[in-house]
Amino acid sequence: MAATLPAAGPAAAAADPQRLTVDLDASEGPVMLGANGSLYGLSDDGVPSDAVMEPLKITSVSQKPEGGAQHPNGDALTVSKSFFRTGGGEINVMMQDIYAKWPYEDLGIDDYLPKVDKIVKEISADQNSDRFVYIPFNEPDQIWYKLDVKDQAQYEKNRDRFFKDWKTVYQRIRAIDPDARIAGPNEAAYHTRLLKDFLAFTKRENVVPQVMTWHELGSGSLRDFQAHYDEYRKLEREAGIAPLKINIDEYANRRDLSVPGQLVQWVSMFERNKVFANMAYWDAAGNLSGHVVRSNIPNGGWWLFRWYAGLTGNTVKVTPPQPNTVDTLQGLASLDTSRRQAQVLLGGADGDSDVVVKNVPRSVFGRTVTATVAEASWSGYEGQHAAPRVLARTKVKVAGDGSATVPLRGLHKMSAYRIVLTPGGSGSPAAASVPWSASYEAEDAAITDGKVYTQGTVSNANGYAASGTKDVGSLNQPGSKVAFTVEVPKDGTYDLAVLYGNQSGGPATQKLTVDGADPVTVTYPSTENWTYRAKSDVRVRLKAGTHQLVLAKGDAEVTLDRIDLTSDTGAALTSYEATLADISGKPSYDYSSSAGVGTGALVLRSGDKAVFDVYAPRDGYYTVTPRTSAAVGLALHGEKVTAAPGRPLRLYLVAGNNRVAMTSGHAAVRSLDVSGDGSTSGTLSYEGASATLAGGAKLVDSPHASAGSYIGWLGNSPSSTAEFTVTAPRSGRYVMVVHYAHNDRRDNGHAYNTDIMSRTADIRVGGAPPQKVTFKNTWSWDDYWTVGVPVDLAKGANKVTFGNTTAWAPNIDRIELGRVVG
Repeated sequence: MAATLPAAGPAAAAADPQRLTVDLDASEGPVMLGANGSLYGLSDDGVPSDAVMEPLKITSVSQKPEGGAQHPNGDALTVSKSFFRTGGGEINVMMQDIYAKWPYEDLGIDDYLPKVDKIVKEISADQNSDRFVYIPFNEPDQIWYKLDVKDQAQYEKNRDRFFKDWKTVYQRIRAIDPDARIAGPNEAAYHTRLLKDFLAFTKRENVVPQVMTWHELGSGSLRDFQAHYDEYRKLEREAGIAPLKINIDEYANRRDLSVPGQLVQWVSMFERNKVFANMAYWDAAGNLSGHVVRSNIPNGGWWLFRWYAGLTGNTVKVTPPQPNTVDTLQGLASLDTSRRQAQVLLGGADGDSDVVVKNVPRSVFGRTVTATVAEASWSGYEGQHAAPRVLARTKVKVAGDGSATVPLRGLHKMSAYRIVLTPGGSGSPAAASVPWSASYEAEDAAITDGKVYTQGTVSNANGYAASGTKDVGSLNQPGSKVAFTVEVPKDGTYDLAVLYGNQSGGPATQKLTVDGADPVTVTYPSTENWTYRAKSDVRVRLKAGTHQLVLAKGDAEVTLDRIDLTSDTGAALTSYEATLADISGKPSYDYSSSAGVGTGALVLRSGDKAVFDVYAPRDGYYTVTPRTSAAVGLALHGEKVTAAPGRPLRLYLVAGNNRVAMTSGHAAVRSLDVSGDGSTSGTLSYEGASATLAGGAKLVDSPHASAGSYIGWLGNSPSSTAEFTVTAPRSGRYVMVVHYAHNDRRDNGHAYNTDIMSRTADIRVGGAPPQKVTFKNTWSWDDYWTVGVPVDLAKGANKVTFGNTTAWAPNIDRIELGRVVG
């Protein structure tokens, strides 16, 4: 069941809940958002999409030099276009990633220096050159220089070689780019011996880095980082060096990535110390280190970082039950007196907790506060996650000592939670609607011809995350099956979510049997590997009571982790709170009433804007209703529409995140309400077989394509094109959803990196200039994903042409088009 606020009274008391204390009077300084970076988080311009990058307010990423041979994509200048376009901060350039091998081939400093020259000349010529940071060496404690050797005499010999090369490269960079910012030494792990010597040397030789970098890549880092940070600052003081900016430019293990309850532990310690940090690159580039599904779909980890990006004002002191302890309840919090909001992000432990917020300023909040509690759960690396469900909205009295206590019960270790405190005002917030839900671990079910595996533990931190640290694999025999015994409270329809892995190289299936009835087929799209968790959703009808749900082998092999059963309450309605939206201009905040979503109203005037991040489970039409006091303007996919207060609009949303901007001359806005399941009624659909093909492009038969064929061999020549004739019922802005597949890869010989590549297509609509669209690898040639492309169509026939003059375009199954305002 979901975590909840208990009912008032002694019956609700929990046995010794953990206590996490937030002191609103103990400021730690402005919210910095330093811990949201990623190594190879971007692979191409458009992967990941602008809509999932912009909300995160990413402060730094680390990428390879342009043309670097280490990986097939992720070039710093190439991805800088989308990074800076979406408000990104700065890009660390991993200069040694110019080399192809791992560890880097050691060909000597004379081989490296011409490469350094080329990198610096290219970056310094860029119009945003001041937003790049040069990292000349990567993990020199292990690579090239062996600075982690125990023998002191050998260490000193290796150290002196490194210091000589550091000075040479540092001066070489500055000779080309006098204003360059340089970072280092960039160790694979924290080493006091090296850092003490490094600071002394660089100060003496006038080659001190502008940014101090090292890596925190062990599960023990959650325990040890604070001591590393404190000691490093002491070494600086002893060396007479002013505090340097710190970027922990690789952090976290596989078991942490995608898991909100793990990530909040890392983020809290980095934000508390005001250091920047980039998550590690263990798997595929272009998904923000495991937090974006496909190109545009959030998972649970993405929502944790979206919450993090929503912190404003100053961070304040948080005292967890066990500071600096691995896999325990941790948190961070902020206070914004101008917005009159306090926020707490926490997670990392099962069970019950009391969150005690001390020194709640009466001048800011009054005598009562509204506490809004939401949960971001783990949905896997490739599992979609809807907007986090609000678990509770309740008024809490501020005690005489200035404290307010928010009790949380039934926390999930892999989840993160957000508490928002706003002034109570008059009235009562609407009760949160939390459907019944239950989870069942595969390893606890009845298993036939399968095997239980242990994944992602403290002792195996680079194992992949799994619910309960176990899953059931080797389900590859004809009789392989997993039988779950479940119990539901009432008759009805239930959403069944299956957390799975599929490394079969194509779509796989299992047979789902409920209480021995006729089986139905469950289809599982490909995943990176059998432990790279994704989520498949199906619906089942069940009567109240106990049932047996059996998942048996179908085509190919699937690994099962957990199933979740959730009561289907009809068309989902999500209210996106206006006072928690991104803003520009100078809107004001009105908390006189806590009605509705409970978080008050955002008052927009001319020049103000609020942007809502709206999730859609699939491409299609949804009902969007602004809860406002006056008319507002909405902007989506380049289209603008005016909406009256409470007037429902039928808007086309793409699968994943959609940024909806709202403006008004003067309106109080409580929320933007979104409901529906992605209707395709009124959309236009064209199969690949309807296109006119030229120049070698041809129709290829496939049982996995929607109509049995797709357009292949498209591009790689100016003459190879596919032309659709699209008949629009009226002129205007449409979203064209392209259903595509491809599995381009280049094996760079790095066992722990999956070097997938993207393809592009130039899309021309009528006589308009073509636009280049990037299509991420779909894990197999037979899995079809979607990308939404806004286009303008004239009433009547429109020619839509796909091509790529210099490289292969993706295989195209079909296209769908929906007018933005339906």
